[in-house]
Amino acid sequence: MLIARLIAEPETLGDNLALAMEQIEDAGWEVAGAGMLAEVDDVLEMELIEEAKAPDVGAVRRILDQCFPSSDLLLSREAIEVPRLFVSDMDSTMIGQECIDELADFAGLKERIAAITERAMRGELDFEAALRERVGLLKDLSEGAIAQCLEERIRPMDGARTLVATLKAHGARTVLVTGGFHAFADPVAQMLGFEHVVANRLGVHGGALTGEVVGGIVDSSVKRQVLLDEAARLGEGAGSLATGDGANDIPMLEAATHGIAYRAKPKARAAADGWIERGDLTAILSLYGIARENWVAA
Repeated sequence: MLIARLIAEPETLGDNLALAMEQIEDAGWEVAGAGMLAEVDDVLEMELIEEAKAPDVGAVRRILDQCFPSSDLLLSREAIEVPRLFVSDMDSTMIGQECIDELADFAGLKERIAAITERAMRGELDFEAALRERVGLLKDLSEGAIAQCLEERIRPMDGARTLVATLKAHGARTVLVTGGFHAFADPVAQMLGFEHVVANRLGVHGGALTGEVVGGIVDSSVKRQVLLDEAARLGEGAGSLATGDGANDIPMLEAATHGIAYRAKPKARAAADGWIERGDLTAILSLYGIARENWVAA
């Protein structure tokens, strides 16, 4: 069985839904049921059963994406339950900025460094090499620029605080894991309510950046391992949710029970179990069937 939950513009749920159901059945699935969730009346749930020997789940994704181009979606092979673990990327996922790009602006290098960031997030560059190159360009920048950048530039994504607070209230452990830096991630985690942080460290000496990363690099493999280790501590059967937007988030998204891509780069979106394109981060709560009256304002 495959469960599809979808949030789309109400006016598209008529003819578009009928067309989607017809195409899904042509692709080898039986639509066993379709209706709005009782708890969250703007979420459509469809239960699909395999008719063919090996029906293509990707076909369902493509059909729903084509029929509902501006939508929020979650596909699951199992019952959708509130996760006991939430692991998220930071930049362009929990906050609306790429920290290193904003920091680079204080060195007059934003355009140059942002271009490298964009290519790395699209999976066109080796993540570690791209990170070391960008950090190297910031050599001799005043350490004070970090605090100024945090104060003036870094802002949470809409719905981030409510998402984290509500998942915590429902028993989830929350972990922020980023290829960015503790100098940004620790304050952001405190601001949003994350319980644990995994990040890189910028080298600082004499009040200025050294242009080096201290210690090991938090790359895609580390992100995945953090999720697996945290899930193992919770015990067998603990459901996990991962969110991210870039290519370096893909292994983490794939390892989670549910990986949701937030306004993501194409490769990350294609690898995830769902995506958020229409709403803010609270759309994830709706897809998990958490009624608005049970959200925790933060």
